[in-house]
Amino acid sequence: MTDFAATQAGRAPADDEQAGAPARPKSFEGVEIGKVFEVSGSGARIELDAPILRRLGNDEDPSIAMAGQVGSQIKMKVGPLWIVANVRNLSLDSADSDLIIAQIDFLGEGGEARLTGRLSHFRRGITRYPVPGTRVYPVTSDDMMQMYAADEIPNVEVGTVYPTKDIRAALFVDAMLGKHFALLGSTGTGKSTSAALILHKICDMAPQGHIVMIDPHGEYSAAFKTNGALYDVGNLAMPYWLMNFEEHCEVFVHTRGSEGQLDRDILAKCLLAARMKNRAAEGITKLTVDSPIPYLLSDLTTLIQNEMGKLDKAGDSAPYMRLKTKIDEIKTDPRYSFMFSGMLVADSMADFLARIFRLPGDGKPISIIDVSGVPSDITAVVVAVLSRMVFDYAIWSRNEPQRPVLLVCEEAHRYVPSEKNADGSSVGKILGRIAKEGRKYGVSLGLITQRPSDLAEGVLSQCGTIIAMRLNNERDQAFVKAAMPEGAKGFLDTIPALRNRECIICGEGVAIPIRVALDTLEEVRRPASSDPVFTNLWRQSGGEAEILGRVIKRWRSQGR
Repeated sequence: MTDFAATQAGRAPADDEQAGAPARPKSFEGVEIGKVFEVSGSGARIELDAPILRRLGNDEDPSIAMAGQVGSQIKMKVGPLWIVANVRNLSLDSADSDLIIAQIDFLGEGGEARLTGRLSHFRRGITRYPVPGTRVYPVTSDDMMQMYAADEIPNVEVGTVYPTKDIRAALFVDAMLGKHFALLGSTGTGKSTSAALILHKICDMAPQGHIVMIDPHGEYSAAFKTNGALYDVGNLAMPYWLMNFEEHCEVFVHTRGSEGQLDRDILAKCLLAARMKNRAAEGITKLTVDSPIPYLLSDLTTLIQNEMGKLDKAGDSAPYMRLKTKIDEIKTDPRYSFMFSGMLVADSMADFLARIFRLPGDGKPISIIDVSGVPSDITAVVVAVLSRMVFDYAIWSRNEPQRPVLLVCEEAHRYVPSEKNADGSSVGKILGRIAKEGRKYGVSLGLITQRPSDLAEGVLSQCGTIIAMRLNNERDQAFVKAAMPEGAKGFLDTIPALRNRECIICGEGVAIPIRVALDTLEEVRRPASSDPVFTNLWRQSGGEAEILGRVIKRWRSQGR
């Protein structure tokens, strides 16, 4: 290495160099750290000077101090442009060599500011490629300011860009919601709090928005007490007649094969007749078995009974009895009263949609649907009805002033599983359809899951923005990497090494892939998902008899 390079790299000069030698610069900005020696379509291979890289760690600029490390950014000058790339991996050229070989992925390019010579007007993608021999330089914090600047694009700030302390990480709201997003992370990484943080930021930005969140564990009601409408089995009041035929079959038909088909045929005939009896059907010329027309459950059972009475042989009455018995059972079971109560017969569709979709928002743009109290055998149907109502409303309101709706689904792998028969469930079908077609109709989908590998094939790939927290399972890591653009691979390799409340954000919602330290959310805005502190809680005692009494009472009454 030359004396100039050694001085620039921060090496202390030898005794005979002390006189008149230049002082060590405060910053390594503008110092050459390597050169390109191989170029491909999406990236390149570069040689880095190991002694210089070791000394970069002393730089007071954290971006320069990180230069050359896995997940960091470097830049190259090509004509009038600066090309920025991400370091994917590192290896030694040979055991006794000072050269490090790095694989890099191109991220974007920008011009050169006239006065400072630094990066300006950064944009994703590149129009020129470096040639072998092009010099490589560290990216500075000022460069990163340009790279992550949101400018005039509507955005919400959710944290700071790693490794800096002051460069804010912004999510482009329109791009993120317009092409769906997914939040992924193992249990305990801060996934629920991060979801609450992002949704709070969006709600603060758009207090007249329309967000529906499916909450399977009852975590998020505590987080949105002041700016959300909260619903559970006590006040949801979702009319049973909103179900389409397929959802009716999931609730009332439990036989398979030829018997199941016979039960479905009987139910279809009687359900259509029951809907036609209602006066709301007057003037509707194309009434189908799927039309959301109110009907009486007693009318449905009476029609089944009448059909059974038309039979010549008593032995053929079994399918009719199965249906009638199942409907009567659900009518009398108090656990299903939030949906199958006799009080829900009135045509309350407009009121239900206004409450759930926040039309108008009235300063509470998000509705939290707590389905933790819903009987497990119909939870999927309830989620299917809510999801389908979002999608159907968007389809049938296309000639009206548009009101886009964001549907957020926590524990998404429960509803869109990756099994081959996933299409057998109505909720899997409708969420898959929203993922593929929702953007055209103004429906955005937000998926939150700890097991991305259990999601239906293709659903994750439809999410334009991926927010990946630490994933401990190798299968999950591989699944996420497969859904990512090539330029983000270097970032995704760091997923197992992320700390709690850190994430990698890739896709449409950010200028380029970034590693983010998420902001701390205020205590009152956090979901009720914190881990129990065993060492403290197990020191407490007293009042166990009263606790058991209250728990058993709620347990037996199936209420809270």
